[in-house]
Amino acid sequence: MKFSRFAETIQLKNNNHVVSVTVTLKISDCNGIIYFTDLQLQDGDQLTGYTVHTSKMLTKMQENGQPVPPRHYNGVVRTAETVILFNLGKTSAGLDCYIYPIQDMAAGSIEISQGMGAHKVRFLDSVNAGDELALKASTRQCLKNGSQTPKDGFYQYSAAWDSKHTVKLEERKSARVLFEFQEMQEGGDRL
Repeated sequence: MKFSRFAETIQLKNNNHVVSVTVTLKISDCNGIIYFTDLQLQDGDQLTGYTVHTSKMLTKMQENGQPVPPRHYNGVVRTAETVILFNLGKTSAGLDCYIYPIQDMAAGSIEISQGMGAHKVRFLDSVNAGDELALKASTRQCLKNGSQTPKDGFYQYSAAWDSKHTVKLEERKSARVLFEFQEMQEGGDRL
């Protein structure tokens, strides 16, 4: 699911007061499902209640004045393992997770979660040995062999310092895993 935020300014004639607002969605020549959520109306020329994207406040972690390259951690998981990632950045960072099944696995049998099971995601499709599952927080994509695939749950992140991630697979099955993230620090624009 992809949500887009739209902000519009409504110009009033003179100092008239608004008594009511009618919003009509007009959509044509398309297929699919559209969800319309959260309508905020406010007086004035400054937007409030807005959370800026982290790219406005954070920069890539620096060493000797240069951005550090993305970090990579890989391993092999059999049935279930807890993986600890060391994030030396000053804050949490989006985590890209790649899973390469060694055996075929049933639909819904692959999960990733934070720590003790929070922030869980489950891959809904079955997979074959040699497939590539990619859950990319950096681009907000869930892919199977490069094509969109359904998931239930959240994109992952790496907490600052040490970040624990539980990877669960179908019982007695194995997969190679690769985690990638860019360490971040404060230093971007402040609004």
